[in-house]
Amino acid sequence: MPWNAKDTMNLREEFVLLARQEGANRRALCRHFGISPQTGYKWLARYEEEGPPGLQERSRRPLSHPRLTAAELESAVVDLRTQHPAWGGRKLSRRLQDLGMPLLAPSTVTRILHRHQLIDPQRSEAATPWQRFEHAGPNDLWQMDFKGHFPTNGGSCHPLTVLDDHSRFNLALRACAEQRKRTVQTHLAEVFRHYGLPVRINTDNGAPWGTPRQPGQLSELAIWLIRLGIRIGFSRPRHPQTNGKDERFHRSLKAEVLNGRSFDSLAHAQQAFDQWRQVYNQQRPHEALQGATPITRYQISPRAFPEQLPAIEYGPDDTIVTVKSLGMIRFQNRPFKLANALRGQPVAIRPSPDTDGLFDIYFAHHKMMRIDLRETPSPTP
Repeated sequence: MPWNAKDTMNLREEFVLLARQEGANRRALCRHFGISPQTGYKWLARYEEEGPPGLQERSRRPLSHPRLTAAELESAVVDLRTQHPAWGGRKLSRRLQDLGMPLLAPSTVTRILHRHQLIDPQRSEAATPWQRFEHAGPNDLWQMDFKGHFPTNGGSCHPLTVLDDHSRFNLALRACAEQRKRTVQTHLAEVFRHYGLPVRINTDNGAPWGTPRQPGQLSELAIWLIRLGIRIGFSRPRHPQTNGKDERFHRSLKAEVLNGRSFDSLAHAQQAFDQWRQVYNQQRPHEALQGATPITRYQISPRAFPEQLPAIEYGPDDTIVTVKSLGMIRFQNRPFKLANALRGQPVAIRPSPDTDGLFDIYFAHHKMMRIDLRETPSPTP
């Protein structure tokens, strides 16, 4: 299948950077990107010979500038800051180095920005680093959320964002008209086809992934993810820092794309999102990655997306019951409330290996709750 003409350059560069990583399965990547191995190896060869310019028709400007004067170097700092007004001294210093220019200390870059009045003193004072736990490998955990919403001339835009915890690689940045389950599932299926399946996804308790009135209960979207073999986690209510990396991504999106701009339509917003996503993943140095770009730490998941949901299987010693209306089940003549969205689905009741009378209720691999039959049931009203 040929490259999509709308974002051909982004796809070429993303493919090449992923394929050049140690241990990358290049033929599998070709399948993920919908191209033939011959096409994939052609772009790799051009990249090896010419670098990024080999992927597009553009000027053959040299990557190194050994005779660049101080004035020209200062001009390069100003030009790059003009392109990326939200980038600070560390990001600008690393990006200039990646472009083959002489090394400038971040403090030197910052002084140049101050000299040209390109730093807002209030923003500089408010910029504080975030410290977070990081998962060991790509696709161990994805974080997912909506970045609020904003108006366009064609209706409200709800940016859907999906971020890999380990690499900070942005897997999806979609301009959605609303936040319904069907919309999210459609976009997620596209992401899964392209990048494979993660081990786990974390979201907040809001719709459509959670149940705001009953935090921790399963929604229809969560049930679909569990059926795919993905473990799900929910942030604690009123604790957005649990999804801190995606929240930080939203701050960057707001500062570098949304602030001070208006959009004619969702398509116009998506065009801006696509352009910035390529910069964020492939060009923008990330301080939490010691100045590296997210794509240098990301690899496509080996777990392929199944076009048909696999059957739900339980162990031979499990008691299998079907969830009835209103999310109810009965076990040993006692009623228990599960999630409404599980109606018609089989769940397993598994005895505790250590304590008689304790049972765990599972949907597929997901442990839903523990019940204690030693307790005296409440009288039926």
